[in-house]
Amino acid sequence: MLFPTIERETLLQRLEPPTGPVSMVLDTDTYNEIDDQFAVVYSLLSPGLDVEAIYAAPFFNSRSTGPADGMRKSYKEIVRLLERMDRSYQNVFHGSDRYLGQVETSVRSEATDDLIARAMRPRDAPLYVVAIGAITNVASAILLQPEIVERIVVVWLGGHPQYWPHTREFNLGQDVLAAQVVFNCGVPVVQIPCKNVAEHLRSTLPEMAAYVKGRGAIGDYLYTIFEQYHDDHYARSKVIWDISTIAYLNDPTWMPTEVRPSPVLLDDVTWGAEDASRHPFRVATDVDRDRVFGDVFRKLEKHQ
Repeated sequence: MLFPTIERETLLQRLEPPTGPVSMVLDTDTYNEIDDQFAVVYSLLSPGLDVEAIYAAPFFNSRSTGPADGMRKSYKEIVRLLERMDRSYQNVFHGSDRYLGQVETSVRSEATDDLIARAMRPRDAPLYVVAIGAITNVASAILLQPEIVERIVVVWLGGHPQYWPHTREFNLGQDVLAAQVVFNCGVPVVQIPCKNVAEHLRSTLPEMAAYVKGRGAIGDYLYTIFEQYHDDHYARSKVIWDISTIAYLNDPTWMPTEVRPSPVLLDDVTWGAEDASRHPFRVATDVDRDRVFGDVFRKLEKHQ
């Protein structure tokens, strides 16, 4: 499939970290574990982010019977979060009920149709597509309407750094074909790797008790799911991976990044040799854990 070619200078401009208000949609496998819930709440409590829509992404692990069940459970979890925040959920959409079967076969859904419609609207700035799960919905929308690569910026928590011996992590590994579409199609991508970047965003039950519990209905809910995630919290921390994407949009200085050639993702879920002729993308190299959690906690307190 042919995708529109974005001139290098235009692509580099689109990859510049945001400096003002951001219009975004959030693509999330919300019921997969507990970090998506924090990211959903964090995005909605950030006044500089206009969350236009939320899409339920597929997932398959011990908390679902398959990708379709995972997507439906994620949709219900999004609604539960919004109810506890007294927010409307009219712009919440079901996503893909399966992963890509082959590179050029999309999975159409409510989410793909809504993303395409929003991306194609006249805008003064690009629509940020924040993905914190398997990237099936986003890849499918691009396959259905390739023109949107010229109108969006994808910020994705997925994969490991290119120096890592493999990139087998949950988000990328669920739908390798979708990840290949996104990295190969030329769309502006900001990748937040898991190893040595997002994995620094760890918290503990005592910290949750001090700064999340008691912060309204939503704070109590976030505390409860954190507490219930492990039976034993002694000397244990938990990574809240997905808030990394929201933190990048709130203040890119908290997450240093660099521009490199878009990576080559191989079928065996490793990175190919860097190819300087490929289009550029931006990748995070570090994260200021304390500033990110401080921002989350302050916004919860203000919401309370």
